[in-house]
Amino acid sequence: MKIVVCVKHVPDVQSERRMEDGHLVRGEEDVLNELDENAVEAAVSLVEEHGGEVIALTMGPEDAEDALRRALQMGADSAVLVSDEALAGSDVVVTARTLAAAIRRVGGGQEGTGDVDLVVTGMASLDALTSLLPGALAAELHVPALTLAADLEVGDGDVVITRTVGAVREVLSAPLPALVSVTDQANEPRYPNFAAMRAARRKPLETWDLAALGLEPAEPSVAVLCDQERPGRAAGIIRTDAGEAGRELAAWLVENQLV
Repeated sequence: MKIVVCVKHVPDVQSERRMEDGHLVRGEEDVLNELDENAVEAAVSLVEEHGGEVIALTMGPEDAEDALRRALQMGADSAVLVSDEALAGSDVVVTARTLAAAIRRVGGGQEGTGDVDLVVTGMASLDALTSLLPGALAAELHVPALTLAADLEVGDGDVVITRTVGAVREVLSAPLPALVSVTDQANEPRYPNFAAMRAARRKPLETWDLAALGLEPAEPSVAVLCDQERPGRAAGIIRTDAGEAGRELAAWLVENQLV
């Protein structure tokens, strides 16, 4: 099997985030998107079972190479970084278009996915949390999209997932090639040991720009019109209960139209 796993380099969720000129500042405390670790684990586990190779793919600035190195440490065989100044501020439409072109090049074909059997993504990126990319990327590649998989299996020419939607448990299948997004319930990502970290340094990592993919710069369809910091939380009200706290709380709820 030939699997491409898409990952993203995002600001650490515990770090202080800030915007400049309508863009989220990156490169200060960035890490591999935590939900993409489940995608890498799913891809590597499938190759361990069926044979083949895993190619980690990301789009971003030069620092995004760190996310790919982490994926290589977790078991990916090679990696590709798509980096171009013209891609700064890309929305999901431009991102899907660019990643699709990279997957076609990885697959050696001009249409579809070439010899890439499966594309795996996480359920969302923790910087934006839109969950739009899996569907947009599948549309660009013209392949079926099986999203929010809690379990993933590959059989003879098809892929089967299990997912939970509300109170309903669904089992879906699609012929390969296909795209699957996995949730954080799909597996427990492995923690690379020292030997895996050292081996990752010798694995191939290529950097491509838009010209290498045969693409022209495109304006994003979405723009940030304004941004402002969320105001800090005001100090709470402390009441000493002298027997009337219940009535005072009820009066406060009524006054603030919370009941």
